[in-house]
Amino acid sequence: MRRYVFGHPIETEAVLEKPPVTTDVMTELQVGASEEFPLTFSMEMDEDDIVYGLGENVRGINKRGWLYTSHNSDDPNHDEGKHSLYASHNFLLISGKKHLGLFFDTPGEVLFDVGYQHYNQLVISLPEGDVEVYTMEADSDLEVIRQFRHLIGKSYRAPKWAFGYGQCRWSYMTSDEVREVVQTHRKMGIPLDMLYLDIDYLDAYKDFTTNPKTFGDFDALVSDMQKEHIHLVPIIDAGVKMEDGYDFYEEGKRKGYFCKDENGEDFVVGVWPGDCCLPDMLNDEARAWFGDGYKFLLDKGIDGFWNDMNEPALFYSRKHLAEVFEQVGSFAEGNLDIQRFFEFKDMMTQISNNEEDYKSFYHNYKGQKIRHDKVHNLYGYYMTRSASEAFARLVPNREVLMFSRSSYIGMHRYAGIWQGDNKSWWSHLLMNLKMMPSLNMCGFLYTGADLGGFGDQTTEDLMIRWLSLGIFTPLMRNHSAMGTRMQEVYRFDAVEKMKGIIQLRYRLIPYLYQAYEKAINEDTMMFYPLGMVYPTDAIARRVEDQLLVGDDVMIAPIYEQNAVGRVVYLPEEMTLLRFRGAELVEQTPLPAGHHYVEMPLGDVCMFLRDGHQLQLARIVDSVADLDWDNLTFV
Repeated sequence: MRRYVFGHPIETEAVLEKPPVTTDVMTELQVGASEEFPLTFSMEMDEDDIVYGLGENVRGINKRGWLYTSHNSDDPNHDEGKHSLYASHNFLLISGKKHLGLFFDTPGEVLFDVGYQHYNQLVISLPEGDVEVYTMEADSDLEVIRQFRHLIGKSYRAPKWAFGYGQCRWSYMTSDEVREVVQTHRKMGIPLDMLYLDIDYLDAYKDFTTNPKTFGDFDALVSDMQKEHIHLVPIIDAGVKMEDGYDFYEEGKRKGYFCKDENGEDFVVGVWPGDCCLPDMLNDEARAWFGDGYKFLLDKGIDGFWNDMNEPALFYSRKHLAEVFEQVGSFAEGNLDIQRFFEFKDMMTQISNNEEDYKSFYHNYKGQKIRHDKVHNLYGYYMTRSASEAFARLVPNREVLMFSRSSYIGMHRYAGIWQGDNKSWWSHLLMNLKMMPSLNMCGFLYTGADLGGFGDQTTEDLMIRWLSLGIFTPLMRNHSAMGTRMQEVYRFDAVEKMKGIIQLRYRLIPYLYQAYEKAINEDTMMFYPLGMVYPTDAIARRVEDQLLVGDDVMIAPIYEQNAVGRVVYLPEEMTLLRFRGAELVEQTPLPAGHHYVEMPLGDVCMFLRDGHQLQLARIVDSVADLDWDNLTFV
């Protein structure tokens, strides 16, 4: 492993123990510059090289052929044309004749041309010339990953109950509705461990409050849910509402804990409550103050949270909004031809998450005033770190579930992530599968996507197929947006099929949690691309729609509408395990090679490696009822 320093890097605290700086000339990459970028790194790739990494991002497991940008973005449209999502995970692994890991540790923007301009050329460009670069070489991909994971520290360990099934929707408007959702799951025998609360439980969307009218019995609700072995998991957003009499806001203002504009005034932005201030999460004192805010809910018995809108997402800034209001009237006069129309349209669409806004406020970071865009990718990481550090202070003996939308490498030590506001699209089911190993490489093990899709309208078969993948991901959550189809599983005709799949998840938890703990303890992965486990198998190296889960089991989900089966490639002899609902109904040894496997709706197929075993628990309604000592072994 080598560490190179260029310019004057801003400390991210992604790396726990830094090796000495290498003063020799960098041999792994060519260092240069261009008219646009003061610092570039490049290397020639072999035709057969696979490029893994970049954590949460679009496209495939192999990142070749596209442009990626590290710039945390509030963007729910996760299509192939995008270059970034909510996170910045600047780790690449070039796998071929050699195994080379690259980590670019900088909190600002980074551009990765992974064979886009020239297919055999990798180019990394930095708008700022300040970065620490780590290079790792080893005899295998997995050894490179172990080196990197050792460098950045152990991953967050979620409570066992967080491996249960969770139900969420943006628009559970009252505590009575929450009770009804839970009671219906229990009445129908559908296992459930978590009920998530989106922004509707808050009083006027203010952090660390509850709505006195619609959730006036919040303490009793928490208590009643605990009796049912249900953990309520409320959302916390980054923006703090500006409101006289709101104690949390007034304390933050009085102590100077909010981000400032160039004149030293609190920078005012719009988020869910309207006008808000952003806590300066990079200021140690402000971060501790914000973390202490979670005490309000911890004291009520809450032991799980999800942090949102922490890229940070900005609906508007007051400063820019005033400029738009001033200009908008001019478009009412004269002809609105195509050029002027698009100018008007762009002005409207660029109100939110405007890049100039990100250059307009400042942090007090390690005693220095620093402009936000220089450290943009750290904000969500440090918000979630504030929560985790507070849990250690406030409830040191309590296991707390924590996951976030925005992240940077280093946050994996404090929490997991979910994969953001996806859509009810078959392509997003496949993206969920492909993102798992990329995130694992970067230390994010507790992760998963919104099952069924958050936005748009799900369908019964998509819900079944997504559950069939989701039973393997550590975070298993059904979540949907206001205005979309209600997608609790009991609302579908095929509820018994869905119920059986969720019951199977609970039977799998002992195996999954063991694989999860091993990935933490040994600095390895829970989800493996086939090419990493079978590096000499040319076919396995190119398979992207099958993964190994732990050391023993391979999965090959259905991700196409109306499909009743699929072709599966077995790199070695394996045993097909077919589950119909939660019951194992078939064990068929299959030789290495290609096989067409029928997978009707409701069947879950997995493939057990020769000489390996799968442990299964009995069917239960919640993780609290699992019997970890009496398992069935296949």
